[in-house]
Amino acid sequence: MAEHTGETRNEKLSRNVSELLQELRVAQAGVQILFGFLLSVVFTDRFHDASGFEKALHLSAVLLAVASTALLTAPAAWHRLLFRDGMRERILTVGNRLVLAGLVCLALAITVTVALIAKVVYGVIALVIAAIVCSILFGLFWFIMPLRRPGE
Repeated sequence: MAEHTGETRNEKLSRNVSELLQELRVAQAGVQILFGFLLSVVFTDRFHDASGFEKALHLSAVLLAVASTALLTAPAAWHRLLFRDGMRERILTVGNRLVLAGLVCLALAITVTVALIAKVVYGVIALVIAAIVCSILFGLFWFIMPLRRPGE
């Protein structure tokens, strides 16, 4: 059942865009911290001794963090470029899709990073376990639980 808020359509769109941009602040902080960590790793002595597989995992995590950054900051850029043209509905529709794709990339970047750390510290079995645990946690809390309806 829809709740009537007493807002005009334009007011509701403005509020929804503002809420979307506010929510992005949380995700962007996580991406920035992860990205900074990933960038600093390549300048350590231990990284130069890493295997080709470990370096490939690291690069994958970096590229996923870059994709996440691009996707999660895009709605702010869209808003800045289009809000005066009365395109809030388009900003919201596309912004929601970009944010969801950005969150998937962020979840994957974190998962790959944790798996890489597990591999370096404990080996391949730990990599697999860490990747599975992270995938389950992100999948469950970020995507499955929000889509479940009450009473299911």
